[in-house]
Amino acid sequence: MEKAALWLVLISVASLRCNGDPDFVTEGQYIKIKRSLFAMLIVFAVMVFALAIVILKYLRPGKRSADETISGGSSADNKFRGGEVINRWSGLYRFTKAEIERAMDYANNRIYLGSGSAGQVYQGVLPSGQLVAIKHIHRTAMSGSFTREADGLSKVRHPNLVCLFGYCDDGTDQYLVYEYCANGNLAQNLLRSDSVLPWPTRVKILRDCASVLRFLHTHSDGCIVHRDIKLTNILLTENMEPKLSDFGLAKLLAMEETKVFTDVRGTIGYMDPEYITHSKLTCSSDIYSFGVVVLQLLSGRKVIELDIVARDSLTKKAKDVVSGKKPLDEFIDNRIRDEVNIEDFVLILKIAVLCVAHSSVGRPTIKDVYEEMDKAWRNTITKAARARNEISSSNTVHYPKVIDV
Repeated sequence: MEKAALWLVLISVASLRCNGDPDFVTEGQYIKIKRSLFAMLIVFAVMVFALAIVILKYLRPGKRSADETISGGSSADNKFRGGEVINRWSGLYRFTKAEIERAMDYANNRIYLGSGSAGQVYQGVLPSGQLVAIKHIHRTAMSGSFTREADGLSKVRHPNLVCLFGYCDDGTDQYLVYEYCANGNLAQNLLRSDSVLPWPTRVKILRDCASVLRFLHTHSDGCIVHRDIKLTNILLTENMEPKLSDFGLAKLLAMEETKVFTDVRGTIGYMDPEYITHSKLTCSSDIYSFGVVVLQLLSGRKVIELDIVARDSLTKKAKDVVSGKKPLDEFIDNRIRDEVNIEDFVLILKIAVLCVAHSSVGRPTIKDVYEEMDKAWRNTITKAARARNEISSSNTVHYPKVIDV
């Protein structure tokens, strides 16, 4: 670059000389020009280097992505704009009211799926053809900022949690858009008269629900308490995979488990007695609710409108069976009596009885619950595989090596 500049100077000088310019460049002047150009080139290089540093500082991807991970995305990513992705980190989409209306009216008749403490749920179809569940939220059900709550929920991901795709808030109506679970909820499947929920499926459901609770209770941001665990909040996919739903009542707690809430919410038949009495909500409150769910799956008892009287009757009977006051046969669902493995049944029953202890002091942690459920599930699939091999072996025709003619 220096040589090119010098050549330009020399060409200019030669041009002036050829034109008869009286100011001829001497050897001393040539040296001065060379030094001056060299100094200018050094200054220019320093400026380019400084500019490069400034550019790298603001465009470096590593730092920017780290900052956005902490804050949940840049201000541009989190800007709430109608009909588009608003948070790249979670993939949360903000729907317009028109998009919600079109999704729910795809069949010219809204399909009502059910209702809960937070609102009514309808079936919807996105433009891509994907089925979704759209929950129309009661205005009083959400505390604080609706958009902030929705964004927070979208970042809690687990294979056994219902996925939140997006939301809509047009100032008058609020909606949450979830993945659609084709087989309804666990209560519906347990009460069906045309089919029976097999024993291995029940064990798998309990194991997976314990897995997602372990994920929530040991979350890096602190224990996430669901507050409303019940069979109607456990949805089933087309492949009968369980998905824990309805985080409208979920709260994020500190790990010390000492926070007290003044508003007692949930379904009365599944609620922790300590929570009802003292409004003290902890991870152990979910353990109690899950214990009731386990007892219902084991016994097949009526699950709709479970009140305190029905709950106490169920838990007392389970405790009497474990203590030997009543026979085990009285607690086994008659529809699956022939396929139940007694060893696994007793294992699950014992951990469920510990879960529904009246005091949280006597309840196991979710890690202990998961380990027992996982052990029962591994025993179940091992024994099922062994039974299939025995059937296959008994049906195989063995031919003699030598055939007499």
